Amino acid sequence: MDFSELNSDTNSTPFSSQESGEFDLAQPAAKRQCTKYKNNEKYDILAKTPGWQSWDVSTVAMALSDEGFTEEANKFKENDITGNVLPMLTEDHLEELGISKLGRKLQVLKFIRDITGNKGNLLNSSQRKVFNDPIHGHIAIHNVCVKIIDTPQFQRLRFLKQLGTCYFVYPGATHNRFEHSLGVCYLAGKLVRAIRRRQPELNITDTDVLCVEIAGLCHDLGHGPFSHLFDGKFIPKVSPGIKWKHEDASRKMFHYMLEENNLKEEFEKAGLTDKDIVFIEEQVAGPKKLSDNKEWCYEGRTRDKSFLYEIVANKRNGIDVDKWDYFARDCHMLGIRNNFDHHRCFHFARVLEVEGELQICSRDKEVGNLYDMFHTRSTLHRRAYQHKTTNIVDTMLVEALEKANDYLKFTGENGKQYRMSEAIYDMKAFIQLTDNVFHTILYSTDSNLKKSREILENILRRKLYKCIGQTHLKNEHVISMDKKDEIRSEVLKHMDPDELSCSGLTVDDIIIHLINLDYGMKEKNPVDNVRFYSKHNPNVAVRVRKDQVSNLLPDTFAEQQILVHSKITDPRTLDMVKKAFSSWCKHKGFPAPKGGEVNALELTPVTKGDSKTASPMNTNGIRTEDATPNGNRQFKSKLSFD
Repeated sequence: MDFSELNSDTNSTPFSSQESGEFDLAQPAAKRQCTKYKNNEKYDILAKTPGWQSWDVSTVAMALSDEGFTEEANKFKENDITGNVLPMLTEDHLEELGISKLGRKLQVLKFIRDITGNKGNLLNSSQRKVFNDPIHGHIAIHNVCVKIIDTPQFQRLRFLKQLGTCYFVYPGATHNRFEHSLGVCYLAGKLVRAIRRRQPELNITDTDVLCVEIAGLCHDLGHGPFSHLFDGKFIPKVSPGIKWKHEDASRKMFHYMLEENNLKEEFEKAGLTDKDIVFIEEQVAGPKKLSDNKEWCYEGRTRDKSFLYEIVANKRNGIDVDKWDYFARDCHMLGIRNNFDHHRCFHFARVLEVEGELQICSRDKEVGNLYDMFHTRSTLHRRAYQHKTTNIVDTMLVEALEKANDYLKFTGENGKQYRMSEAIYDMKAFIQLTDNVFHTILYSTDSNLKKSREILENILRRKLYKCIGQTHLKNEHVISMDKKDEIRSEVLKHMDPDELSCSGLTVDDIIIHLINLDYGMKEKNPVDNVRFYSKHNPNVAVRVRKDQVSNLLPDTFAEQQILVHSKITDPRTLDMVKKAFSSWCKHKGFPAPKGGEVNALELTPVTKGDSKTASPMNTNGIRTEDATPNGNRQFKSKLSFD
């Protein structure tokens, strides 16, 4: 008998047999087996029939009802579950459908596996390990990802502070790249599965999901000591002209990890090929070659899967799960309120065609939530990442690492010795570079590290360089980073020559920080690169202009601040530098600097009788019109009664 004929009519009952003599009709429909034998084995009709892929909603519900899952059948029908999505269903999906009892969920999953013959679903909960994360709760990680986690290359992330020297300012900023990577892995899988469940026509496979999860897990493997301090400040300082990014090191470390731990065998067991490995690397570090025209430059996936490259690291508009995790995690650990709700993004993400390419779009009503996301990014930079004390601790630590660079050696392949700045070229040496380098210098007795040791001791004793002022620039006056030396020389010229010679201050004792604050795309509005859809037209991608959202949104999306520190900290020298900086700002037409505190308010004196600013106050600080003769404050009502 040809089993494919059983479900040739998608509107018929899936297990009705015209040849009843060949089947055990006493069994429920889902368990009926052919009673003809071949080599003394029964043919399992469920595992041999591919017709389930074409079942419509009614047919799936009927099959569930025949098995005794009447309530579940109604819930499947209400949510338009068809046969082609059955292999994708997991415990989480059944939970969303309202099937909450564990025993019932397992029975339904077994029924589905029996129908589809899918005994080894990559998304099966039995192939996942549960981690208890303080931000996302209990998260399930695929076994292949667990194999990656249990390697020295990944475990190294436990010893890299997520926020670097921010820990010297915010005592709660103790979290590391390790837990952040777990969170990104979880969110990446959650987003791609949400899209697949909503749009099965995109043909997102289990392999696609697993590759995206692995990319999220491994995207930060290449970070050096104190995270962005290493690739953003130390390497440019000791090796100017070298264009090295931690994303490039992440790609190299990923390859090194696969080879050192024989993980390719585990990948092959999970059905991952060399092309899938390329896809993972491209998500982490981008394509190996960029195309100036609109030709497709990725090799891991074809253009019809272009939206998958926007999940872990979105180069188009910056909306990705990497940011969703560190916004939530950093705000939680820093004690800063997070106004952005990434959970809504899962419910409204939809893939649509935009200018010939598939992109992840969002619902038009979510545009305000996305502006909150970018505002959260700006707030974190302003209050934490670019905090004045964080910046100066960064500067002092980079000075210590620079002085120690020639004397700290790391052993690479074939026993070759590398300096700290050279270890980036050998992954065996680079894996040894963690935040522990701080204590290696601090507790060293090497006389060559004496100056570095003194700087680190000053950091611990809080003998930091002093901030003497900060101002922000108008958009038309943005200064390039290579102008710092020029600014220092100009500020020095605004000092009294006699005072300067007595102080012993040199141009090297003045530190200039140029801080760029933006929404992630410099002066551009990143939301302009996001496409939206409406409730009534969900298949058409549209733009939402800023003036269609609110008049309270910013007119500019970037600003630059100048922060000045002095290495010499006696009061007289600090006062001299402060006056010189104020004079320089006035000469340049920049706003008057605020002393030390980046977020301090610029106070305007109140003129006597100025009712628009404040009411006159008596010596006790109480407004005179609210005071009674005995000095007690009275609260006057604005309402009058006849």
